[in-house]
Amino acid sequence: MSDAETTDALTDDPRPDGLRSAPSLVLVNTGNGKGKSSAAFGVMMRALAADWPVAVCQFIKSGDWKVGEEKIGRQLGVDWHSFGDGFTWDSDDLEVDKAHAREGWNTAKTVIESGDYKLVLLDELTYLCSWGWIDLDDVVATIRNRPDHVNVVVTGRDAPAEIVELADTVTEMREVKHAYQAGIRAKRGIDY
Repeated sequence: MSDAETTDALTDDPRPDGLRSAPSLVLVNTGNGKGKSSAAFGVMMRALAADWPVAVCQFIKSGDWKVGEEKIGRQLGVDWHSFGDGFTWDSDDLEVDKAHAREGWNTAKTVIESGDYKLVLLDELTYLCSWGWIDLDDVVATIRNRPDHVNVVVTGRDAPAEIVELADTVTEMREVKHAYQAGIRAKRGIDY
C-alpha cells in the first residue's frame, strides 16, 4: 500500500452502545467468492476450543471426498454428516441427488432439534433451498424454532432472502481475484 492509499487508525470506539448477550446466533456466509465454508470451519474451531459439542451437516460434497476439515473435525470430536455425490454438473442422476438432499435435510433437522449441540454447521445448505430440492419454509421454521442454545452457521451462494432475514449475521464473500480463475488448482488437502 502506498502512502497515498493509507487510512487513519480508528480513534473512536466503533462498537454500538447497549450491547447485549444472546443465547445463540444464526450466521450466514454467502456470495460468489470463495471462503464461505472455510470461515464456517473457523467458527467450528472456536466452538471446539470452548468445549462446545459440534455437528457438521455437509451437503453437495460427497462423503467419499477426503477433506482436511472433516479429518481434523472428526479427530476433535465433531459429529460429521456428509450427504450428496458431489457437484451437480458431474451428476449421473439429479433425482438421486435430490433424494440425498432430502435425506440430508431430515438428518440435519433432527440434529438441530435434538439440542445435543451448541453449534450446527449446515455447509452448502443454501443450494438445496434455492434449487427447490428441500422445503425452504421447513428450513426457516427449524432454524427459527431451534433450542435456545443451538447456534447455526449456514453456507452457500445465493442465500434465500428468508434465511438472510432470519440470520443475526450475514457475510457476503466477494471474489476480487482467485487463483482458480487463472487456471491454478488447489493444493492437495487445501482448498483456497
